[in-house]
Amino acid sequence: MHMYDRRSKKPSLLACVGALLAATAIGLSAYAAHGVTDALVQSRLQTAAQYAFGHGAVLVVLAGASERALARAALALLLLGTLLFSGSLIAGALLHWSTRLAPIGGVTLMLGWVVLAVSSVRR
Repeated sequence: MHMYDRRSKKPSLLACVGALLAATAIGLSAYAAHGVTDALVQSRLQTAAQYAFGHGAVLVVLAGASERALARAALALLLLGTLLFSGSLIAGALLHWSTRLAPIGGVTLMLGWVVLAVSSVRR
């Protein structure tokens, strides 16, 4: 039987940030549901929360197992895309800032998923 030594694995900053994104998304979703009355603001916050939670969970799951540079680059793109996309929607909803970074974040997310797909077939 192969014994797993958890000390042999390095801490993962991407996994840590992913977990924090997911936790923040839960609070953001609750705030949107219970603390906001404007339908457009609610919608933007819920969308931002969904993307942050989903991509945060992906970072937690994949970051610890991703040792190859291409896979780690893909995860970094997913993190950047999530921050740009969700952050832009949140800033627009709460601070009335422009959401012009949301499309850039969305494209970055798509690119991250494509790079992850390429990484998964290049073993």
